[in-house]
Amino acid sequence: AAPSPPPPMKLRGTPSASPSSWRSLPCPPAELRLDLVLSSGQTFRWWESSPGAWTGVLGEHVWTLRQDRDRLWYTVYGKEEDGHPAEAAMLDGAEMERILRDYFQLDVGLPALYRAWGAADPLFCKVAKDFPGVRVLRQDPVECLLSFICTSNNHISRITAMIERLCQAFGRRLCYLDARAFHAFPSLSALTGADTEDRLRSLGFGYRAKFVSGTARAIAEGLGAEGLRGLRAVPYAEARRVLCTLPGVGAKVADCVCLMALDKAEAVPVDTHVWRIARQRYGAVLGGRSLTLRAHREIGDFFRGLWGPRAGWAQAV
Repeated sequence: AAPSPPPPMKLRGTPSASPSSWRSLPCPPAELRLDLVLSSGQTFRWWESSPGAWTGVLGEHVWTLRQDRDRLWYTVYGKEEDGHPAEAAMLDGAEMERILRDYFQLDVGLPALYRAWGAADPLFCKVAKDFPGVRVLRQDPVECLLSFICTSNNHISRITAMIERLCQAFGRRLCYLDARAFHAFPSLSALTGADTEDRLRSLGFGYRAKFVSGTARAIAEGLGAEGLRGLRAVPYAEARRVLCTLPGVGAKVADCVCLMALDKAEAVPVDTHVWRIARQRYGAVLGGRSLTLRAHREIGDFFRGLWGPRAGWAQAV
C-alpha cells in the first residue's frame, strides 16, 4: 500500500512547549511592539493566531512571532512539497534572523529617535508614551504597492480580507496550518492575465480591480519587479514621481510605498486625517481648502521640518 501522507502541520504554541522549533533574538519592547506594528495598517498579512502570537506570510514562508520580555521569538513552517507538508523550514538560522532584522529594520535604534522627536515636538512626547516600539516595516515593493492600491476608501479589516482573497486566487499555496491554507503574495506574472481584472471584480475588488491589474501589467511591461525595487536607490522625489504614473496611484499611496518599501524614511503619507491634525493641533496654515498635490507637499514639508529625516517614522506613531 502507498504510504499515507503526513498529517497537516499544526500552529506551534509557545517556545517552551517546542523549544527546538523556535529561535529568538534580543529585542526589547522599546524597540518593537509586535501588537502595535502588525495591526497598524502597514501590512495586511498577519493575524493574532493566539494571545500574543502573530502568524503570517513573510517572503516565501509562513512565520509565527512572539515577544517575551526582551526577546523576539520566531518559528518558520516548512513549505509544501508535491502537495505534502515538509517539516523542514529550509531556512538556516542566520537567514531567518537576517529576514526578520531587515523586515523590522532592527538596525534603526528607536528609543533615540523617540527622544529626538519628543524634544522637537511636545505633542509627540504626549502621544508617544502610550505607543512605544512603533517602527516602519521594510516590505517587498510589489506586495506593498498592490496592497496599498486596495486601501483607497477602505478600512483595515476589509483590506485584509481582500488581500487574503487575492493571495488565495493568484498566489502559490505554501502550506496548511490547522486546516488553514497560507499562500504567497502573487507574482506579477500571475496578475497579468487577460482575465485578471474580471477575476478581481468577482472577488469584490470593485473599481480597484482595474488599478491592481493595470499596475501589475504596467510594472511587468516596464520597470519589472527588480526595477521597482531599484527605486530604493533613487531620491525620494524621483521614486514618488515614478509611482504616481501607475494606475490608481496618487500621492498618498505613493508616499506609503516610498516609506514602507523603498527606504524613504522622510516620506509622510498625507490623508484628510493627517491634514486635519496639521491644522488643528499644530496650527499649520497649509494647503488651501482641499487636499491638493500642493497641500500634500506642504504638509509633508511641515512635518519633515518638525521631525527631521525620519519624519515618516514619527508619523507612524
